[in-house]
Amino acid sequence: MNETIQMLPAEGIAALPEIYSWGIEVIRFIQRLETPALTSLMKIITALGNGAVYIPLILFIFWCIDEKRGLRLGILILVSAWLNSFLKDLFRQPRPFFFEPSLGLVHESSYGIPSGHAQFSLTFWVPVAAWLEQVWTARAGTMGKTQKRRIVWAAVILFVLLMGFTRLYLGVHFPTDLLAGWLLAAILLLIWFIPGPHIEKFIAAAELRIQNIICAALALLMTGIYPQDKTLPAILLGFGIGYAFMKSRFPFSARGEINGNGQGARQAPRFHVMAVRCIVGFLGLAAIHFALNLILPGEQSFFGGIPAWGRYSPFYDAGRFVLYGTLGLRASAGAPFVFRRLGLVFNTDGPSPGAGLGEDP
Repeated sequence: MNETIQMLPAEGIAALPEIYSWGIEVIRFIQRLETPALTSLMKIITALGNGAVYIPLILFIFWCIDEKRGLRLGILILVSAWLNSFLKDLFRQPRPFFFEPSLGLVHESSYGIPSGHAQFSLTFWVPVAAWLEQVWTARAGTMGKTQKRRIVWAAVILFVLLMGFTRLYLGVHFPTDLLAGWLLAAILLLIWFIPGPHIEKFIAAAELRIQNIICAALALLMTGIYPQDKTLPAILLGFGIGYAFMKSRFPFSARGEINGNGQGARQAPRFHVMAVRCIVGFLGLAAIHFALNLILPGEQSFFGGIPAWGRYSPFYDAGRFVLYGTLGLRASAGAPFVFRRLGLVFNTDGPSPGAGLGEDP
């Protein structure tokens, strides 16, 4: 680890040692609160900031609540995660436990700045909060709109700050890592809320071929800038192309039309329909992941004994791109297609083919 620290590109910055020293003192001060119970609680809370939590949430929104919002959130988080990984490897800044191992109550193998947990919590929950505020305040009730807004935003702010606190308590980030993550998230959200809707309208109005070209160009740009990561550009490509193909060939709506003719208010599917969609959707993704790992280059492949097909195969990265691109395609197009075939969807053109699990029109 010491050798890694000596190779840092920013180690020539005069103020950096002071920043690190200050950050370590902040962490020491916070860890005065340390107890086994509190540490366990902090680990549970910080686990809520992992990508393994955000991805199922996004897919649940896409499949069961609102496919358009699910698409937007998916693209936002994928770009945010890619940018975070790129900047971590660009700056290659150490974590606090690199200097003082006793500070690390958990271990992280990646570099420190910017904090992914801080960045993702803000990037994900601010759009969700804006959406929840809009939905909740539109509903009649005894509670006023201002009070509802305050509750939504207070909950989000508290969660974002608490997520940052866990990273300091566990000794895996300096305070400056959190600030960098929040700053990066704020920039992404400015793009999301200001030019984002105009960009979305332009892409939505384009024909299918142009939409696919835009997805491919973005994935190619991401791969060209940061070739070490083949996963996130592949998911983005598959997810975007799948969504465009789905909308043009077999339109899927996560929610049904109350009056069944496409003009009425949209209603959420029943709980059992959402549950079956999630089971079918996630099992399909797991099956594809398992099957392709047995076929594509890698140590898990049936053909791993072939010299050019093992873990160090020259085709390994291409195989990862195919794997995760296929998963993205399955999530946005394959799963909705299966939902329609199983009768789990009521679209504006009436019940989907299949039998019997769809919500009432």
